[in-house]
Amino acid sequence: MTCRWSRWVLAAAIVIAGAVPAVEADDRSQIVGAVRTYDVSAGDTWQRIASRFGVDVRTLAADNGLTITRPLHIGQQLRVDNRHILPDAAVRRPIVVNVPQRMLFFSEAEGPTVALPVAVGRSDWRTPLGAFTIVTRERDPSWEVPASIQEEARRAGKSLPPVVPPGPDNPLGKFWLGLSLGSVGIHGTNAPLTIYRVATHGCIRLHPDDIASLFERVETGMSGEVVYQPILLAVDGEDILLEVHPDVYRLGPSDRIAEARRRAALLGVLDRIDLVAVARVIRGREGIARSVVARTQ
Repeated sequence: MTCRWSRWVLAAAIVIAGAVPAVEADDRSQIVGAVRTYDVSAGDTWQRIASRFGVDVRTLAADNGLTITRPLHIGQQLRVDNRHILPDAAVRRPIVVNVPQRMLFFSEAEGPTVALPVAVGRSDWRTPLGAFTIVTRERDPSWEVPASIQEEARRAGKSLPPVVPPGPDNPLGKFWLGLSLGSVGIHGTNAPLTIYRVATHGCIRLHPDDIASLFERVETGMSGEVVYQPILLAVDGEDILLEVHPDVYRLGPSDRIAEARRRAALLGVLDRIDLVAVARVIRGREGIARSVVARTQ
């Protein structure tokens, strides 16, 4: 469960067409993101747009009445709903990563919370959970490839050198934030299509634009937490929103209906949720905040 060994690392950048700004929430809301219209640009694909906005690709296609097998064309307008609910720990720490949600939330003393899509560790190479501090900040470091990752490459018929220098072939990019959670860190990538996936060797991978912005805003000693919360519920004005993600590490509650009801009870809205809608959202696991408020006739 490591991205690098004795020295801290990072990766190079491929900036996608139609890059979008980070999504934000104001101080009073537990919701980040929005429903918007996106104009398809040259080079866009379903996966490229989904990775950049922090939306599952099939959810994005389904929300537009399409399938991912249907090619996009320049100028096509897509409805993009990338609303997410802040995890519980976001009120305690300036940096919070929710593994099933594949989102990093960053908040400063003043200003809105910024939500950034990330890639997290695979189920067989998990991102460690728990509180952490930022212990190192590096620009353009080299990647000292762990023996375990070299061995994995050999089994796949590939080879990796002991050290990958800075540059476009470095899979960790231009910025590295080393965490106190073993040898993992928050870094960029030279493969931005992997963002918003369960795809790393334990590290937390950001789009090159996002890590560049985050790097300038964090300092060593800053605290954070990696959490595991596949079911989130929030009240947004008169609406009640439920967000459900696949239980990628099988650490979530076995009874998801009961968990949704428990969260609704804590918020004092148990009598206002539509259990049929709750069951539908849980079944779909679309990864987007969906309304489950009971509608009056």
